[in-house]
Amino acid sequence: MFQIRIHGRGGQGVVSAAEMLSIAAFTEGKHSQAFPSFGSERMGAPVMAFCRIDDKEIRLREPVLNPDALIIQDPGLLHQVNLFEGLQEKGYILINSSHTLADLGLGDFTTSHPQEKIRVIPATELALKHVGRPVPNAALLGGFAALTGLIKMESLEAAIREKFSGKIADANIAAARAAFALVQGGN
Repeated sequence: MFQIRIHGRGGQGVVSAAEMLSIAAFTEGKHSQAFPSFGSERMGAPVMAFCRIDDKEIRLREPVLNPDALIIQDPGLLHQVNLFEGLQEKGYILINSSHTLADLGLGDFTTSHPQEKIRVIPATELALKHVGRPVPNAALLGGFAALTGLIKMESLEAAIREKFSGKIADANIAAARAAFALVQGGN
């Protein structure tokens, strides 16, 4: 079973990201589940969402404590709580930022982690460019697809179309594709 924990703030599409990831996996014939964990349910408050993907039925219902991957939608949370707690030793880390890992204060942490499993992408900037709003979730999912290979871009696009329609879906798919290309290109 592959477990993902997504950290962000209310209004950034954290819960929608977990849902779309789950739908993408389901589209590929996998079993999946997605669910949120709220502290204070207001805009800007820290939010976590979880997603599990497996080839067989998933019976677990508790929060993801030992994720195989972290998606961090708000880098402002990096030093407020221990986001990396429980991360599998060689787990994937995807951070939304236009800064380097060193600039984010993660230089020491990342020297002991496999570099090919950590990426920083400017998902908010991609969302602003393509969607016109600072909602980084679709871009991060595109980056996640490229980084992990766990889901196909086509499945993610189908999931985005299931969640959104028309121009909003097209814009989110464009942001996801841009992030996918960015991660695949190694930039």
